[in-house]
Amino acid sequence: MKFLIIDNYDSFVYNIAQYLGELGVESTVIRNDKITLDQIKQNNYDGIII
Repeated sequence: MKFLIIDNYDSFVYNIAQYLGELGVESTVIRNDKITLDQIKQNNYDGIII
């Protein structure tokens, strides 16, 4: 599985990414102002965490 984690400048976003990794989930963390909706659509993520 491949998840996108939207970083809203929260302090715990990398904790979530680490927990997903422990579950075998591939995750990408991107800041909310560094990605467009079109870029999200192109990557075919299985899920998005905001």
